[in-house]
Amino acid sequence: MKVLVDSSVWIDFLRNNVTPKTQLLEQFIVDREDLCICGFVLSEVLQGIKDEKKYISTKQQLSNLIYLEDDVSTFDLGATIYRELRKQGLTIRNSIDCLIAATVIQHGSHLLDADRDYEFINQHYPLHRL
Repeated sequence: MKVLVDSSVWIDFLRNNVTPKTQLLEQFIVDREDLCICGFVLSEVLQGIKDEKKYISTKQQLSNLIYLEDDVSTFDLGATIYRELRKQGLTIRNSIDCLIAATVIQHGSHLLDADRDYEFINQHYPLHRL
């Protein structure tokens, strides 16, 4: 099973915050599931790391994950998701979440997240959330 792990889970995991989602991530690591990352998640995770040693080690660890590529169609789908939800009165707080959702949809992966924006997206664009 391919699982794209959202930055909301990675950040808790890297801060040693124990949550049901970080525990599930730990189990996926132990079980050697196909953990994935995309550029949007990579950027969100790395931009918040202040310590240089932690930045370098985290970047190295994340580079071992399966990288899900994006292209122009990813941005088009992300914009469509945002626009369609907006028409229905749902405003996504972070438009990057629409791009991450588009990546999940395009690659047919599952999503491990702890972000309420995906609840709204999932109502109209199924994301196989874990």
